[in-house]
Amino acid sequence: MNAFQELQQRLSGQSHTWLITGVAGFIGSNLLERLLKLGQRVVGLDSFVTGHRRNLVEVQGLVSPEQWERFDFVEGDIRNIDDCHRVMRWRGEQDVDYVLHQAALGSVPRSIVDPIATNETNITGFLNMLVASRDAKVKSFTYAASSSTYGDHPGLPKVEGEIGKPLSPYAVTKYVNELYAEVFARVYGFSTIGLRYFNVFGPRQDPNGAYAAVIPKWTASLLGGEPVFINGDGETSRDFCFVANAVQANLLAATTTSADAINQVYNVAVGDRTSLNDLFKLIRDGLAVSRQELSQAQPVYRDFRVGDVRHSLADISKVSSLLGYQPSHRLSDGVHEALDWYVNNAS
Repeated sequence: MNAFQELQQRLSGQSHTWLITGVAGFIGSNLLERLLKLGQRVVGLDSFVTGHRRNLVEVQGLVSPEQWERFDFVEGDIRNIDDCHRVMRWRGEQDVDYVLHQAALGSVPRSIVDPIATNETNITGFLNMLVASRDAKVKSFTYAASSSTYGDHPGLPKVEGEIGKPLSPYAVTKYVNELYAEVFARVYGFSTIGLRYFNVFGPRQDPNGAYAAVIPKWTASLLGGEPVFINGDGETSRDFCFVANAVQANLLAATTTSADAINQVYNVAVGDRTSLNDLFKLIRDGLAVSRQELSQAQPVYRDFRVGDVRHSLADISKVSSLLGYQPSHRLSDGVHEALDWYVNNAS
């Protein structure tokens, strides 16, 4: 039995109170589903700027009525400090034990178009949540960091202690999160853990909009008979990480009692990289099993995108050794599950 299996078994016999910011988003709703299935109490905060009510409706259909009854949703905005303070108790009865801060305004291109909005959500909102969590004396604060923090550092694989200069306003905001977390540990003795996500994908990731992530966007385009665009020559590579792996990392991080593991940042990935050309073939061939007409589909190549790094690959030895993280899904496993979801929800 690995560390995550042991943790799930332990949580199933105990009841804690968790706060998930961005609960109606992609990763947030997957965290909600897992925690409710483990019998936990959950407070969820979302403003629906990038999250969707349909994600909460889907989770409700995947858990029992008794489990859903343990979920308390608050519509609010992390940019409002009062909203951050008022979600620190579950129905006014139970103090929040663990905070999983997922709310953010994602996307490198979006940050280039509107750096002010990105800053307000990702820095001011993050600081609000830090202050509210500190004041509420929560047991732990786990937050979504980003692999964009590595910036122009050329080394592969990416190791937590070696970063370069940021390549976008989004990357700046996520690095500032790490700096604030470090300062709160030194000044206030408030413990945090940051998780540098590497291209997380999976069910409930929104395929619509100008800033959709590559896997859901390509899948939706293929299913809709639309062209798939690849920025550059297609040899750009990424360490694609299925959402179940990110859920595992969050729960392990939030509940760790190891002094060595706290006040750290960790890569959350698989430790393998895939080119965009190979990713396209994997998605196309997976869909062609039931949609044979897609078997000959080809991508359309266009210019490289400003702010993108050429290659990304994570070293996951630190998160494995200090938190016991072991990816449950490789890329092909995750794509298979994700494609099933997108085909079933194509409308």
